[in-house]
Amino acid sequence: MGEFLTKRDGFWHFVRRVPENCAELDRRGIVKQSTRIKVVDDPRGARARRETDRINGELEAYWRGLLDGQSAEAQRRYDAARRRARSFGFDYAPAADIAARPAAEIVARVEAAQAAAPRADEESAVTALLGGEGLPEIKLTTLFDEFEKLQAASIKDLSEDQRRKWRNPKKRALANLLSVVADKSITALTRSDALDFRAWWQDRILADDLDIGTANKDIGHLNKMFRTINTAHKLGLSPVFGELRIEGEESGSRLAFEPDFLQKRILAVGALDDLNDEARRVIYLMVETGLRPSEVVNLTEETIVLDHDVPHIKARPDGRRMKTAQSARDIPLVGVSLLAAQAQPKGFPRYRDKGATLSATVNKTMRAASLLPADGHTLYSIRHTFEDRLTAIDAPDKMIAMLMGHKFQRPKYGAGPTLAHKREWLQRIALLPPSRV
Repeated sequence: MGEFLTKRDGFWHFVRRVPENCAELDRRGIVKQSTRIKVVDDPRGARARRETDRINGELEAYWRGLLDGQSAEAQRRYDAARRRARSFGFDYAPAADIAARPAAEIVARVEAAQAAAPRADEESAVTALLGGEGLPEIKLTTLFDEFEKLQAASIKDLSEDQRRKWRNPKKRALANLLSVVADKSITALTRSDALDFRAWWQDRILADDLDIGTANKDIGHLNKMFRTINTAHKLGLSPVFGELRIEGEESGSRLAFEPDFLQKRILAVGALDDLNDEARRVIYLMVETGLRPSEVVNLTEETIVLDHDVPHIKARPDGRRMKTAQSARDIPLVGVSLLAAQAQPKGFPRYRDKGATLSATVNKTMRAASLLPADGHTLYSIRHTFEDRLTAIDAPDKMIAMLMGHKFQRPKYGAGPTLAHKREWLQRIALLPPSRV
């Protein structure tokens, strides 16, 4: 910060030239400001440097605001031009693109602009119809915001926790890219930049023994964001992140527990006492239903149906997007799952829409209690065990698919198995519940 600090009239002063990219917005040329600290009182400038840190931070925030405002105004003008062009029945395109189109279309655009009424509106019509408004610069730092805006309709049914899970991997991929490539317009990003990013990931994989799949997820997220923005804004960019996946990725699969381990260890009295009541009962409810953890924690008083001839739960979206269309299903309650539902008739408010928090808590506790016998075992393994238990008694494929919420690969006829029919199969695999839940 010493480069911005100078002595003047016995006081320390902050002096900094306005950056070139802000020169049109901040006409001062050089910013000068007194720290109000006398040189005689601070001969080495230690206090003055701390003050210039503060002044510089405020100044840079001011410049960022100017640039953000300029970008927002440019985006507003561009969006207005696109809407205006559509109102005349034409698509919006840059001037260079329009110039390459058939003469008849160009003439039609000019005539439409000349016919704009009132006449005072002709200038905006010309801008809209002849591509006079350039696309606002989209920089890497604003890439995700632009992508999220374009995806608004696609993610409208996600819950808050699902939105967080949707956002975070993309933001993380972009942050990793920005650690390798300086912030720039996405139109200036090159294949060489993308290859540098791939090489950076390869070095990390070798040095830190990281999973190749993690790198490929980053590359995939960046590729999708670029393709989406490129298509939406007709930028004509080359697919800089295309065909960059690192070979050698292993597709890991979660393990299932042995049914005997589930019965004798996990359902043993006191085995899960280190968990809070809700977390423990989530496990118990999964045992005889095969529900996903995220499905259990989002059950409510309306979807836990105990006053029915066949007590059951209704797996429904309820403010969130379900994993598949087949995930909406009704599952009878038997054994320890019925006991858990009776103990939590209003659901699991502590973990509602917090499936990741629940899984992290349970996995940590089960690992400490030696209830995860292998590296691939997790809370989710209970769901895989449920499917294995049904398979072991030769349950029909259609019955397994409907209980698991999987797609059944045959045409759908009739209403499908009743709750009573489903319960018959579940009672055949029911384990002995612990004496208390």
